Amino acid sequence: MKKPMAKKVIAAATAAAMAMSVTACGGAAETPAAPAADDTATEAAETTETAEAATEEAAEEEEEEVSAYTVLTDENGDPYDLGGMEIVIRDWWSPEEPAEPANDYEEAQQEWREWAQETYNFKIKQVAISDWGSTPQDFVDYVTSGGDDVNYVFTLRDDPAITSAMASGLMYDLSTLDCLDFSSEKFQMNKLHEQYGKDGAIYAMYAGISEPRTGVYFNKRVLQEAGINPESLYDMQADGTWTWDKFDELMGQCQQDTDNDGTDDVFGLTLNEGVMTTAAVFSNGGSYVGKDANGYFYNLESPETLEALEWTVDMFTKYDQHDPEGAEWDYYKEEFLNGNVAFMVEDEYAGTPGNFLADVQDELGFVMFPKGPQGKDYINVWSNNPAAIPGCYDADRAWKIAFAWNLYTDDPADYEGYNGFISRAMDGIFDSRACEETIPMMSEANHGTIAFHGMIPQMDIGPQLIWNIGPNAVVSEQVEGIADTWKQYIDDANK
Repeated sequence: MKKPMAKKVIAAATAAAMAMSVTACGGAAETPAAPAADDTATEAAETTETAEAATEEAAEEEEEEVSAYTVLTDENGDPYDLGGMEIVIRDWWSPEEPAEPANDYEEAQQEWREWAQETYNFKIKQVAISDWGSTPQDFVDYVTSGGDDVNYVFTLRDDPAITSAMASGLMYDLSTLDCLDFSSEKFQMNKLHEQYGKDGAIYAMYAGISEPRTGVYFNKRVLQEAGINPESLYDMQADGTWTWDKFDELMGQCQQDTDNDGTDDVFGLTLNEGVMTTAAVFSNGGSYVGKDANGYFYNLESPETLEALEWTVDMFTKYDQHDPEGAEWDYYKEEFLNGNVAFMVEDEYAGTPGNFLADVQDELGFVMFPKGPQGKDYINVWSNNPAAIPGCYDADRAWKIAFAWNLYTDDPADYEGYNGFISRAMDGIFDSRACEETIPMMSEANHGTIAFHGMIPQMDIGPQLIWNIGPNAVVSEQVEGIADTWKQYIDDANK
């Protein structure tokens, strides 16, 4: 195993090499007289002693190598020993065998993880066991059945089953584990523990930089044909003038009947409507559910939220009524790939390797969702996958699992705060300005927020509201139809 060590031994090794070179190199200006036999023996002995001394010094220096990492010790001053514990971080996407490191960061990460496992005597791996759909119920079933001998960290997702699990004691209270410092930067930069916290307890965690989420893809060719400089979107994003009104203006400029047959054949917008609806709500300073010192509160009828819903309906009505009859829900993907739509509101991952935009033929740009009239800045609604420890584990077992997970998710030395999402984007379809400007912005604290509607048992905003926010929808009717139900759900969640 390659161990990360401080660079201390170079001088000692060099000294040994120089001592040996003394016997191998001589002046070339003149040939010295042959020494007497006794002198030769003496010089040879002295040279050997010098070389041996330098070699011993180098060996001593090597023994004094200092790890680049601080060894964590118990109350006796010994490194923590997890007793050979094997831990599995289960998710729905990781391969059985991890890929070989693809860059310097991944090499350093692999070395760090190997060092940590050897130093603290444990093994850990991340592998797909559940699938996306079954994960919440798989967790509930595992804990209610009492678990088994495998030491799991469950990677979960927002789901009513998980919020019910929080309330039912099925998720271990991580705030009781002193090996986890939720005031540290690795947790503070994403705030997920606040999202999954209640009454002082913390039930889930996420380490590091938040994954970029919803933004606006644009087809540069379509914009150019409409007389729009594609770079101007990045310029507006940079100077703070990328707004709802500007987005509306550009979509209107791009939507055209190019063959004069009375029907538009280039469209302003295509999307999964639910994705844009929630992005619009938060971009205007709104939300569906808020949280304060008194708990969760109903926020659907706040002025900011209602304004966003009305604006969204207006945009859908103007620019998103062109799906053929009977089209599948994800027809928008095919439509955008066909190259006759200017804008698509979608999550960032769509442009990363292996996802559907890998097949796009035109050059695309990508900016954050524009800010609304009440929005203070561009906002990304983070939706990181929470990691939880089953509540059926005892305290010692949970502590050891958390200790190992915390090490596993730390950045290696010299890479603290590394944003791997930028590297992922660079391997995808994103242009340089998206990688240099938009992607980093999406993970910054002042451009990110967490949502609490996923923390309310029985509240499922898709079928209960946002799937009904489409072209020509009447917002007041949709809100009136769900308001009392949501208020009751929130009251129940606060009990």
